Amino acid sequence: MTRRSSFFVRCSSFVVLGLLGVSAHAADEARGTKNQEQASAPFRPEAGKFPPAEQAKAYDGQLIFVDHANRRGSLRVTGGELMHSTAPQPFALLPYGMVRYHGAPADLRNVPLGTMMHGLFYLPPDPKLSSVQVVDKASLTRPAENHAILLEDEPSFCLRVGKVWKLKDVTIKGGKQGLIVARREPKAGGEGKEVERQMSIDATTRFWRGREQLGLADLIAEGLLPADGNKALDGQEVYLGLAWKPDGNWIRRTGNRQHISDIWLDAKAMQRASQHQIEIHRELIRCRWMPAYVDAVEYGKFGNATVTATLFGGMDPSLYADFKQGINGQFAASEFNLKHAYGSVTETLVANSGPIVEVMKQEKEVPLGSSGIQIKIQVTQIIEGARPGRVIRIRPMNWPDDAVPREEYTEGHHDERFPSPDTMPKYGPIRLN
Repeated sequence: MTRRSSFFVRCSSFVVLGLLGVSAHAADEARGTKNQEQASAPFRPEAGKFPPAEQAKAYDGQLIFVDHANRRGSLRVTGGELMHSTAPQPFALLPYGMVRYHGAPADLRNVPLGTMMHGLFYLPPDPKLSSVQVVDKASLTRPAENHAILLEDEPSFCLRVGKVWKLKDVTIKGGKQGLIVARREPKAGGEGKEVERQMSIDATTRFWRGREQLGLADLIAEGLLPADGNKALDGQEVYLGLAWKPDGNWIRRTGNRQHISDIWLDAKAMQRASQHQIEIHRELIRCRWMPAYVDAVEYGKFGNATVTATLFGGMDPSLYADFKQGINGQFAASEFNLKHAYGSVTETLVANSGPIVEVMKQEKEVPLGSSGIQIKIQVTQIIEGARPGRVIRIRPMNWPDDAVPREEYTEGHHDERFPSPDTMPKYGPIRLN
């Protein structure tokens, strides 16, 4: 098949990128699909415990605000209203909450504003300590569940649940913009096909083919798309990055039409995007240390102790592989939003150090948010922040001991540990005269 014979270069199969960012020890994301029949009553997680995935509420929306240092932001939740008039819904990430972008682990700082995201949410574990407003009266676009255990963009969602987008046709107008008709359905076939959607493309849409980044004009120049008019796309399989933008026709209720920001045309292009994001997140975690829950503390004499902690899930497998029995490790206190408790000096000076005496891997079903890996580390002096149920940051000693930016540590200030939800915008109802 020649390069010009079709809009997209076909490949025999898209690789479901389990090896690219989904830990072998964290099959937790895959179990996010268990919440198809969600409980009628909203679920409130308990501190120190990973909540059942089937109790999470699923909804999606456009990411419109991010406060990455405090692990919170706002989504314009999709629903019955027109997108341009939908009030933003503030959300916060649970300490074990995971973000996935381009099929790989990510931080909120990695996801561009405007990206359409899928999420799984619970009630705030402790409303008094919530860093976003507690919703007293829920609605379709303002659910009471606003603490996320999983946020993922469109390609990450499709890779996790085994779906692809199949393209039906495209209509180009004036060589600068157009509409694509597509349907999301199971890659393996069978039931689960969704309704067709009409989505916009324009000169800002990026087309990824192997190692190339192309634009709409490039595909028109190659003869793969018409400069003007319609072309059938014969159900070709792609992965899409979705956004939303105003289209000027809100009166005809087309204001909810989604916009395609990216199209991955083949498996290599998707893999490259995932691998790049893996590298970004891997270096972030190595510099900030792995977050974990303290499960138990066995106290010895003269202040020494053995601490058992469960590493949080959703990381690259190579990070978990660095935790080995017999090597030295180090941990420091952290906050609910994963901020370091101290930072004006490097964490080494206020952290506990000692040998990792055991690494245990959970063989039974691993809950969403957990890696299923427990670490036992012996220290000569225990810190206050290492009590059961508390969050710590832990590292093997061969990871960096870099100073973190000022916004990512609290130095013990209470107002920074629990940022006021008043900083998040409040939106009242819109009244038309």
